[in-house]
Formats: sequence, C-alpha cells, structure tokens
Amino acid sequence: MFNALQRVVGTTKKNTLPRATPLFLVFSIWRNRHLIVNLTKREVVGRYRGSAMGLLWSMLNPVLMLAVYTFVFSVVFQSRWPGGSNSKVEFALILFSGLIVYTLFSECFTRSPDLITSNVNYVKRVVFPIEVLPVVVLGTALFHTAISLFVWLCFYFAFIGIPSLSTLLVPVALIPLMLMTLGVSWIIASLGVYLRDIAQVVAIVNMILMFLSPIFYPISALPEKYRFLVLANPLAFTIEQIRNVLIWGQSISWVSWALQLITGLLVTSVGFYWFQKTRRGFSDVL
Repeated sequence: MFNALQRVVGTTKKNTLPRATPLFLVFSIWRNRHLIVNLTKREVVGRYRGSAMGLLWSMLNPVLMLAVYTFVFSVVFQSRWPGGSNSKVEFALILFSGLIVYTLFSECFTRSPDLITSNVNYVKRVVFPIEVLPVVVLGTALFHTAISLFVWLCFYFAFIGIPSLSTLLVPVALIPLMLMTLGVSWIIASLGVYLRDIAQVVAIVNMILMFLSPIFYPISALPEKYRFLVLANPLAFTIEQIRNVLIWGQSISWVSWALQLITGLLVTSVGFYWFQKTRRGFSDVL
C-alpha cells in the first residue's frame, strides 16, 4: 500500500491538476450542495435510527456529559476556574464550552481514517464526488455542535441569565477551525486508504490533543516554559475565543482570528490538493 501511495504521489497528470485547485473545491461543494445536505441528513438520522429516543439522544448526550464533568471536576476535585467565581455552574459552563470546540474537531478527526475504506462502492462502482465525504462528516459534527451550544445556552439562561450579545459571534469564531478540520480530514482520509495504521495514530494524537487543549485549565495556569505546548495546538485559539464570547462577553481578537483564518485556508487548500492527487490510486488499493 505504501508503494502504491508513492507511485500516485510521484506521478503528475496535467489534466488532473486543475481538479485540485481551491477554485475547483468551491465549485465542487457548490455543485454538490444538495447531495451534501442530503447525505448529512442521512448521516444524522441514521446514527439514531432504531433507538427508542431517536434524535433526542443528540441532546441527551451533551446534557449527560455536562453533568458528569461538573460532578467530577467541581465536586470530586473541587476545581475552580482562575478569574471566575466559585460557582459550580459557571465552572461547568466554562469546561463545556471548551469541550464543544474539541468535540467538533475530534468527531471529524477520528472518523477520517475509515472515511474512504468504509465507502468502497463510492470509489469503485459509482461516479461519485468522494471529495465531499469529509464535508458531510463536518456537517454532521456541526449539527451536534449546534445541539451542544443549544444545551449550553439553556443551562446559562436557567442558572445565570441572558447571555451576552457576543454569543452571536460563535459561528464566526469557529470558521478557522472548520477550515483547518476540513483540510486535515482530507489528508487523513487519503492516508487511511494506503496506511491502515493511521487509525491507531489518530486515536493517540486525538487523546494528546485533548489534554494539550485548554479545556480543563486556562493557558495562564501553566508555567511559562510549558505554554508553547498548548499554544502550538490549533484548537487552543478557538477554545479561548469561544470562551471569550460565551462566558466573558468579549469580542473576537480579530487580528489573531484573521491569521488563524489564513492558516485554515492554507491547510484546506493543501489537504484538498493532497486528496485529489492521491485519489487516483484509491481503486487500485481498495
């Protein structure tokens, strides 16, 4: 499989290069927008099909997660967020806001290695734009993110009050991470075809990212010499920005956001180029 990947990457066909450009990416997503929406709906509904509660599980899961983390960190460990109050509810909401961001990335990241290998028919037997599969996974993850945000807002309104208007900036704050997640998903999905061990590597990296993300602690709580480990994590900036707009009622740091957006666009372009260049060998390997 590794030799097959080398052969594909090592060859260049002039008629395939334009299909790997950012312009073609935009065109492909727009042209297949209805397909993406329908596949996303099928993915969401299919996940809960056959269960007694159906889509209600998508709301119950974040509620249970919020309750468990609140109990473990604020009751068992007696944790308090620096700069915040001693309220257990506030600590839970701060913690959960970081988990929302991490879960958005994690759902796409961990599903990417098997994305192509679990849809062999799309590669071999059907004329199908397989480049949209990571977009569908991202759409599914965004659905669950929206549900989690709704749960967060309900808890905030019930125990604290009306959220700040800065809450409306949450979708904007997530854009750089969404772009970066999409680019990484294309790369991992492609590597998953040729290197089957990539799933194990992704699981380990995913766990490391969780503990190196400022979810359970603020960056300021780390010693100065270790902060670079967290700041190098692409999730750290988005988690901090989401907390600023949700918890502290602050605006986005627009200069840093613009730099993250440029980075996200670059990662997306590179990831899509890699996927389109390596997809020529998918059918041979599968």
